[in-house]
Amino acid sequence: MTRHVSPQTTTFTGASGNRLVADIFGDRGPPVLLAHGGGQTRYAWGATAAAIARTGHVAYAIDQRGHGDSEWVADGAYAFENFAADLTAVATRLTADCGHAPVAIGASLGGIASLLAEGEAARAGRSLLAALVLVDIAPRVDGAGVERIQDFMRAHAREGFATIEDAAQAVADYLPHRPRPKSTAGLKKNLRLSPDGRWRWHWDPRFMDGPGSVRGNRERTEAMLVEAARRLRIPTLLVRGGSSELVHEAHVKEFLALAPHAEYTDVSGARHMVAGDQNDDFSVAVIDFLGRLDRRAAMQSAIFSQ
Repeated sequence: MTRHVSPQTTTFTGASGNRLVADIFGDRGPPVLLAHGGGQTRYAWGATAAAIARTGHVAYAIDQRGHGDSEWVADGAYAFENFAADLTAVATRLTADCGHAPVAIGASLGGIASLLAEGEAARAGRSLLAALVLVDIAPRVDGAGVERIQDFMRAHAREGFATIEDAAQAVADYLPHRPRPKSTAGLKKNLRLSPDGRWRWHWDPRFMDGPGSVRGNRERTEAMLVEAARRLRIPTLLVRGGSSELVHEAHVKEFLALAPHAEYTDVSGARHMVAGDQNDDFSVAVIDFLGRLDRRAAMQSAIFSQ
């Protein structure tokens, strides 16, 4: 019988003293930190986090700054470096609390933050994370795909929607390949009802169009990510959506040249939002990777104990 895993909610403090909200799945075991993509919330990880917890890990699904229930930072600091600094703060806290550095699983924005954070630690001659899973993100990605995603996010960021059904239609138009859910309950978790009666996305609009947004110098960001990938020494897995509009085979080859030790897998039938498109297959790939890490750690422990 599959054991049901109910999450508990906790908070962390980010690099700016900002409050970050997270759900915890599981009660003991090595920590796994899940960081969602831009415009998403911690709820995107629900099924995967529960599956990870059933393997004997503790999964922490976090709302990144300006997203979900986490704090909207007063100065609008939403550059990739700010997200990386938050991830460093959370990973450091988990290491102290759990006695074990976390494995980070980052989708898109979360993957960029994780890679930058680990790269900065490696620059100082240390490791922040036990391992890294990059979900449909690489140092360089397709520019047209990025623009399409950002155009969708900006389209209703300020004015919002009159009804949840209007939001559901916008998502269905943007993701025609994905079967439309019978209920809008899941979508509702990504919206907030404003005082004017309109529904708006559950993230700070300044994330996309503020003075310190992620839409900064793309060439500079790519250079930072390339350098971070070169410094990677921890176990790493790149999970690409088989039909990704962002990460193409050329981007994968470049990443594997930068980090030759990294593993790579495709999830057939998935686009950029891999966990949302094919969650079962994605979860299997992640859990298989975690299992190999656990077996490797057990073998090393047995050798050292002899």
